[in-house]
Amino acid sequence: MAGGKQTPRQKMINLMYLVFIAMMALNMSKEVLTAFGMINEDLAEANENAEQRNASFMAGLAEKATEQPKVYKPLQQKAQEVQKISSELNNYIAGLKQGALETEDDPEDYEAMDKSGYFDELFYQSKITDEGQKFINEMDEYRNQMIALLGTLEGPQYRQIEATVKEKFKTEEVVDGEGVKKEWINYHFIGYPLIASLTKLTQWQNNIKTVENQLLSAMMQGEQASQLSMSKYQAIVIPDKTAFFSGENFKGKVVLGRFDDQLSFDKVMINGNDVSDAGSTGTVQLDFPAGNVGEQNITGELQFKEGDSIVKIPVKTSYAVIPKPNSAVISADKMNVVYRGVDNPMTVSIPGVPSVTANAPGLRSSGGAGNYVMNVTNVKSRDVTINVSGKLPTGETVSDSKKFRIKDIPRPVGTVRGEDGNGGPVRMQRNGLEISTISAEIPDFDFELKLNVSGFKMQIPGQPIVQVSGQKLNGAAKRALQGAKRGDVVQIFDIEAKIAGNSSYRLPPVSPVIVQLTN
Repeated sequence: MAGGKQTPRQKMINLMYLVFIAMMALNMSKEVLTAFGMINEDLAEANENAEQRNASFMAGLAEKATEQPKVYKPLQQKAQEVQKISSELNNYIAGLKQGALETEDDPEDYEAMDKSGYFDELFYQSKITDEGQKFINEMDEYRNQMIALLGTLEGPQYRQIEATVKEKFKTEEVVDGEGVKKEWINYHFIGYPLIASLTKLTQWQNNIKTVENQLLSAMMQGEQASQLSMSKYQAIVIPDKTAFFSGENFKGKVVLGRFDDQLSFDKVMINGNDVSDAGSTGTVQLDFPAGNVGEQNITGELQFKEGDSIVKIPVKTSYAVIPKPNSAVISADKMNVVYRGVDNPMTVSIPGVPSVTANAPGLRSSGGAGNYVMNVTNVKSRDVTINVSGKLPTGETVSDSKKFRIKDIPRPVGTVRGEDGNGGPVRMQRNGLEISTISAEIPDFDFELKLNVSGFKMQIPGQPIVQVSGQKLNGAAKRALQGAKRGDVVQIFDIEAKIAGNSSYRLPPVSPVIVQLTN
């Protein structure tokens, strides 16, 4: 360009052009370094959020382990092992980053981190150094320990996490873009600007946090699925009334604690008699002499098939046979407790008494003899007592009282497309998630409550958390979703929900829902 018979003016123009090109290349290099720094900051923020979620999970698990040690203590121990394995590699990588940053005057001046000397000397000097081999050993130790732990867990969700660990933390030789086989440490660190190496280390920390979160979530979901197994339930005898006159027949039914109208019993034994045919699906109708005055027992068992085995649930309860009505019969139409935040239908009566009066905090008549509604939202105690009185035809006054436990509404679960992923992540296509509605439900609750969702957060592996208002993914969430890969696990958490028509009641935190992308 500057050769030949060019004029001095043309030579000067060509020289200035070359200088201009060099300046553009220099500016582009600085922009790339700054971009690496910004990516590193985003990954660090994502790691902090993941750390907070994992810490909240462990705190909640510790509370459950205290309340139900036989059920959740083994799970807590397994989770602590996961946390220990993860912390060891994460802390080692944090130490490497700290050592590198101490060599810089300003740890936020990314444009100055354009040299590769620090990790070149630390990890590779014509061959792998002791510190470089230590890094490889730490990665191998994490991978092997995590795979061994996953091998003790059954379920397809664990096989997927195991595959992720093998892929993200392998230290085998790597073939570069030019077809040259290189040692793992050489391929990832030698010759790269310092900020690029720091960003890569932060990405590995993010991989550690993501695997930890996925594994803890899968373990909790597996335990919850186990708790919903039929073998965890007890049989309940529900009589038509809690006391009977001498000479009457006892009438009632036997149901499971969690009624399932799709369930049929293979065999039912009550007081030594086979009554398998005395009922319809989900219930067994009882009809036999009530017996003499006093307490009478009902014993037996329910049998049904679960998989290849026969599950036997014992039946054991009692009832009183009385000569005349001398106590009130108070029953909650929705089980034996009352809930805050809802109107609890109540039936109050005294056998043989045509009219009774009842009073208690939050109790009011709902029309009709014996029909009441109780709202205990503002009752601070853990139980409430209903006092009942009435007059027998003889003029004698009969009075009684009954104490009921007060419970808060159970914790809702998040759903996407109506699925809560109780048996594992909800598998769906990317475009299906983009248009799906995020909702909240209270499974197996005795009341039909509509919950309104006003917002949620979404986390995609390797990306910052996205805050969404409303029930559907917004533009930012959809853009983040486009960067996800097939098989990625998308977490939807911090779901904000209120009871429709009663937004003042504060529900427990909504459980997150996990979605696995199928494309």
